Amino acid sequence: MTRTRSAQETTGETILIEETGLGPFQLKVTTGSSTFMLDEPIGAGGLGSGPNPYDLLSAALGASTATTIRAYATAKRWPLERIHVRVSHQRPGVRGRATFVRQILLVGRLDEPQRIKLLAMADRCPIQLSIGTGPEIKTTLLNELSSRNDLAVTHGDHMRDVLQICQSEN
Repeated sequence: MTRTRSAQETTGETILIEETGLGPFQLKVTTGSSTFMLDEPIGAGGLGSGPNPYDLLSAALGASTATTIRAYATAKRWPLERIHVRVSHQRPGVRGRATFVRQILLVGRLDEPQRIKLLAMADRCPIQLSIGTGPEIKTTLLNELSSRNDLAVTHGDHMRDVLQICQSEN
């Protein structure tokens, strides 16, 4: 059931997505720390001015993976020089189950047990834990937008969760 409420009732990290009016699918995304465009590719009717929502979902998984691996390797003082994460997303239609293929390259003088542990840490990244459990999504209808200053808020919850995961592994 959808409920109507004011924007002030929102809690947690919040981003704001608004149509720009410049293209049929172009959106301006505002977070607590940055602003960027989101769009569909030209071939899909958009302007191609930014990533699409599936791109962002894949990017979130890849970025969370790299951040978690980096935080853990740093805490352990392991010689990890660089991390590359490639994420492919496939979904066979709206009702099909999505598949993410994540490929990780770890550069540095790591031994095999360290590499295996870092690979295991990838499966513990906060975004994988969030999407893997099938998050609860609550939808409400706003009456109005309040002050634009409080609509996009970033607290650093992702990094808090990364550090908590890494500490629980020590």
